[in-house]
Amino acid sequence: MRFVIVTGMSGGGKSTAMKMLEDAGFYCADNMPVPLIEKFMELIAMPDTEIQRVALGLDVRADQSFEDVNQLVQRLRKTYVFEVLFLEASDKVLLKRYKETRRLHPLSADGDLISGIESERQLLASIRSAADYVIDTTNLLTRELKAELDKIFVSNQNYNSLMVNVMSFGFKHGIPQDADLVFDVRFLPNPFYIEELKQKTGLDKEVQDYVMGFAEAHEFLDKLTDMIRFLIPNYVKEGKYQLVIAIGCTGGQHRSVTLANGLYQRLKDQGDYGLTLRHRDTK
Repeated sequence: MRFVIVTGMSGGGKSTAMKMLEDAGFYCADNMPVPLIEKFMELIAMPDTEIQRVALGLDVRADQSFEDVNQLVQRLRKTYVFEVLFLEASDKVLLKRYKETRRLHPLSADGDLISGIESERQLLASIRSAADYVIDTTNLLTRELKAELDKIFVSNQNYNSLMVNVMSFGFKHGIPQDADLVFDVRFLPNPFYIEELKQKTGLDKEVQDYVMGFAEAHEFLDKLTDMIRFLIPNYVKEGKYQLVIAIGCTGGQHRSVTLANGLYQRLKDQGDYGLTLRHRDTK
């Protein structure tokens, strides 16, 4: 039997993940009262049960102490074999999601979302550090989250919980606030000044051919790829869960898009980390 406990920050994507696991064939039980969890696991673990894959959702709720949940998880590990999946996101994104849905945070009855999120992070710190998988959904689309869950729970691939986000941007629109590594490719000739390329982007073959027609573009991409491949295992060792690599040009339309695409293709299928691609400023 495969037993997974799904938990994480409120607004981090736990409910969405539970629905995806259900679609993948897991028997899912969510928001079960803490006193019933141990009995539930006893019943599920009985040898004559037909259920072979189970996902149990646990979250912070105003009417119960999550410290009880932490203690329960530690106690259950002595008897049962199970995995813990932790979903999280940045404070900025959690605030945005709550404002969009107009839902109340379970720990902010007075309406103070920021203090509720801070309190929840503190409560979840111990179970997060003990989680088998941590998925940061800050920059993930729904289909990308599904791909990561399928990788872990359907394809049974190795997964080290690092999510690498490759992003193109334009300096005139500002450097992405969540960028860990920023690279400037404005040293390359700008397709903007080529009349037939001006209205196109790095998603178009004509622009890609122009940008990659310079030896410096290939050399930059080679050196950048080597460095990122060196850094990734060291970030994993450090316990980092998200790496945002931002590649910028003047407007974020041509050079940065082309090279972000190139880096993504080189990193794709090269490791057991998650990988996403964003073009922040394309039209």
